[in-house]
Amino acid sequence: MTLTRAAIFAALILCTLAARGLAADVTLTSRDGSIEISGDLLSYDGEFYRVDTIYGVLTVDGSGVICAGPGCPDIEAFVAHFTISGSRTMGEVLMPALVEAFAARNGYAIARQVVDDTHFSYALSEPGSGRLAAQIRFRVTSTPEGFADLLANEADLVLSIRPASRMERELARDAGLGDLGQPRRSRIVALDGMVPIVAPENPAANLSIETLAEIYSGRIANWSELGGEDAPIALHLRDDLSGLAQEFLARVLGGAAPPVTAIRHDSDAALADAVARDTLAIGIAPFSETGNARALAITGRCGMTLVASETSLKAEDYPLTAPLFIYTPARRLPVLAREFLAYIRSPAAQPVVDRAGFVDLRLRRVPLANQGERLANAIRTVGPEVPVDELKRMVRRMAGTARLSLSFRFEIGGTDLDAQSLSNVEILAQHFEAGGLDGERVVFVGFSDGEGPAETNLALARRRAVAVRDAVLKAAATADKSRLKVSVDAFGEAMPMACDDTEWGRQVNRRVEVWVK
Repeated sequence: MTLTRAAIFAALILCTLAARGLAADVTLTSRDGSIEISGDLLSYDGEFYRVDTIYGVLTVDGSGVICAGPGCPDIEAFVAHFTISGSRTMGEVLMPALVEAFAARNGYAIARQVVDDTHFSYALSEPGSGRLAAQIRFRVTSTPEGFADLLANEADLVLSIRPASRMERELARDAGLGDLGQPRRSRIVALDGMVPIVAPENPAANLSIETLAEIYSGRIANWSELGGEDAPIALHLRDDLSGLAQEFLARVLGGAAPPVTAIRHDSDAALADAVARDTLAIGIAPFSETGNARALAITGRCGMTLVASETSLKAEDYPLTAPLFIYTPARRLPVLAREFLAYIRSPAAQPVVDRAGFVDLRLRRVPLANQGERLANAIRTVGPEVPVDELKRMVRRMAGTARLSLSFRFEIGGTDLDAQSLSNVEILAQHFEAGGLDGERVVFVGFSDGEGPAETNLALARRRAVAVRDAVLKAAATADKSRLKVSVDAFGEAMPMACDDTEWGRQVNRRVEVWVK
């Protein structure tokens, strides 16, 4: 017999109160006949029954009970049903590719049925018998629509190109769906970035985030103000329902609306094509969908330049990184849905993410020889706050190491890890558990921004490095700790990644890196 504690407790109460008299559509009886639970069947996920009794909702392991009554499901014919809704950026190519790869890996036959431009479904069938195992429905529209479907109980998984908003979190809590801000309610499936794009013939090479803000607020409206020809700037942006557009406006314009003259598009491809054809245009596109347009680098007043690339997005060095999220409610999903969610974060899924045109979650090593720009920044910014001896110590510490392509950064104004860094804790912990770094020297290295006394910043950087190390080791529960050689170091302000004169630059500089030797 295999009952949950809640079920056993409730069953004892039901037995003493002669619960057989309940008006119910199912009765679950333990295999030895000693315990009986009656109630209305809310769901069956192929593994657990969820039953509404007069004493509350109970979840019971199906392997330990026998179901009787008109509401009992046909276990042999059980079909997992779940619906995926949200971001078109994720839903058109990435998620279908992952569903198809998951089906192939598990031996399912798969058939796709298209209903219209935004609705399609997959049927997964058992090989040989042809028995239908799962029906996966897609509604591909936008991030806000995905959350709306979840709140209306019309979706089980939400595709989002931004974190859930405060209002979405509050509404989900009120609807009994749990706190979408908790790590267990979301997972990052891939990475993308928000990049400014222009036509290939446009002479612009880079822009600062401050300049982008002035352009998209309408304060800069002519290319001559940027050293170009005397001609108006044609603004292009995704429509209001786009999660990417919402995130760009929130992070760069503080939530302000762009000028009414901005040309809005209902797809990333349409935006990229329009910008590529117009030498006077500028647009904000995902890194995964720049088309024939040319991406501009982000620069700061101090001269540091940041370019969107696979490595800079994985390490969150690029300031407009955009993780792609899947959100789930606080309710049990069918077994097959849970297996699919486990698969999309597995090593087997990462080549699929890459082939779909997005940045995958695989760890890569960046050799010291490929970090020349970082070292040049360190030398260029050396001053009284960072003694030359400390710079020499850092270079000696780096000798023979490679930087892992992930970093740990913190919420603005706080010490909590941001969403991408929380995901990185899991990724690195899984790497530890798989033995991927056994026998190597792994150093968690803390860096800070330049605000405040250097000594204080150095101490804070070390504390953050210790906190990240401890979080990763705690998450790596099954790792053989005796084979890990883990240490901590810190260099404070010694190697800035961005200019320190803006909040976003300081945010980029506050980080914990991982060096491997």
